[in-house]
Amino acid sequence: MKRKQRKMRITKGERLLYVGAAFFLCFTLVMKIFCGAGVGRLSMNIEQLKYEINTQEKKNESLTMKVNELTSFDKVKEVIAEMGLAYNNDNIIVVND
Repeated sequence: MKRKQRKMRITKGERLLYVGAAFFLCFTLVMKIFCGAGVGRLSMNIEQLKYEINTQEKKNESLTMKVNELTSFDKVKEVIAEMGLAYNNDNIIVVND
């Protein structure tokens, strides 16, 4: 007795499942790549903004120090002397809030 060998055939439903699974696998990989690129771009933008903020904070601090230096009492006396004016303490009025 010879046994009949059956050939395994893939049905239309199985074929549809395999094609769908392959499609979704490829779609998932492509989406992962695009999303990863987007996250990388956002990270670079965040780092650039942090750098710009630090730079601006340093400029602000430098300018604040310069303003404090220029408005100091000694500097005011020096400018008054350069302009040939006299410092008169009686003319100073202190205004309190």
